[in-house]
Order: sequence, then structure tokens, then C-alpha cells
Amino acid sequence: MFGSPGSGKGTQAKLLSQCISGPHISTGDMLRGHIAEHDEIGIAAQELLKAGKLVPDDMVNALVKQRVVDADCDAGMILDGYPRTVNQARVLLELLASIGFRGIVLHLVVDYEKIVARLSGRRQCPFCGTLYSLTTSPPKVAGICDKDGTPLVTREDDRESVIRERLREYDLQTVPILNFFKEAGVPLFEIDAGSAQPDQVSRKICEELVAAGIELKVSGSQEIRA
Repeated sequence: MFGSPGSGKGTQAKLLSQCISGPHISTGDMLRGHIAEHDEIGIAAQELLKAGKLVPDDMVNALVKQRVVDADCDAGMILDGYPRTVNQARVLLELLASIGFRGIVLHLVVDYEKIVARLSGRRQCPFCGTLYSLTTSPPKVAGICDKDGTPLVTREDDRESVIRERLREYDLQTVPILNFFKEAGVPLFEIDAGSAQPDQVSRKICEELVAAGIELKVSGSQEIRA
């Protein structure tokens, strides 16, 4: 799954488990788990991140290779946050072929101006951490936390200049990967994720996959067929 910051990618990856029986696998969550456990991988990853460096492809590829052969992935899986480089994408296709899977790329598309407006309109309570949206879930009193009366703040990541830079970096990183998958003949679905509620977007994704002749399974239920 691909989607820019603010596209709802993480939410959609979780919701898709309703029509795809495999697990939602987030490489970010996997790395955070190793860091929390303070094991060999976690220590190495934390040192790299503290130094402002990216976790190398070899380490991330090894984590994914180890995870996708678990029994709960026998019927498929949803990869979130991987691949992040063309090299990772190449390794992924080789891995999927070796275990008898084919890949499908889902790209959540949202107008960037909508993303900027959505994210820059967020405010957070510095005391309790509650997050508000000025458009969809504003505080009862402007600028004040409902729970403890603390003045709300704009997080650094939610400043417009920071958001636009993150979107620019996303394009630079992601476009080459999407092009690689296209050239490799991997089915790619671009989904408008900016004009509907999350559950509606999830249903739209499942319907488009089924319409393309791709069999899905509802977790614990019957197959969905075109």
C-alpha cells in the first residue's frame, strides 16, 4: 500500500483486513517492536535512527522475509510502509515469486491541498496529548483542550511548510517505485481517498479489486468473486 502523509494509508491497511484474510504488516511497527524489546535488531535500528540515518535495505528486507513466511500469511498479507526504495521493491517481487504469491499495488490518491488543509488544521493538547481537528472535531472552546483547559498547540509536523516538504519527499521517493512496479507488470490501482469516509474508501478498494477479477476473502467468511 502506498499513500502520502495524510492519505489515511495506515487506517486503510487495517480496514482492508475485512476483505483480505492476511495480516496487516507495518515495517515501522516491526522496527518499533524490536526497539522496545531492545534486541539486537532494535539496538542497531535505534542507533541508526538516533544518528539521523535510515535503516538499511538489508535489515528491512530481512525483517520482511522473516515475517511473510509465518503461518498467518499463508493466504496473503497487506504490506504497509514497504517497499520504500526500488531495491526493496525488486527484492519484494523476488520474494513473492519464491513463495508463490503475486503482488498488487494500491495507491491512495488525495489532492495535496486537501492534505495540507487537513493536517495544518490539527491542534494538540501539550498536557494530555488529545488531538483536535479544526474542521471535523474542534474543541468546544477555540484553542482550549476540552479535558484539562490547556491551550492547544500546533505540532511541528503539522506546520504547512513541514507538510509540503514531506509531500515533496514522498513524491521523490515513491514515484520511482510505482514506475518500477508498472514496468514489472504488477497490477496497480489508484484509489481516490480524499472524498469519502474511511469505511467507504475501504469498500471501494475491495470492489475495484473484485471488479478486476481478483478473488478476495472476507476474514472468517466466504470468498468474494467478480
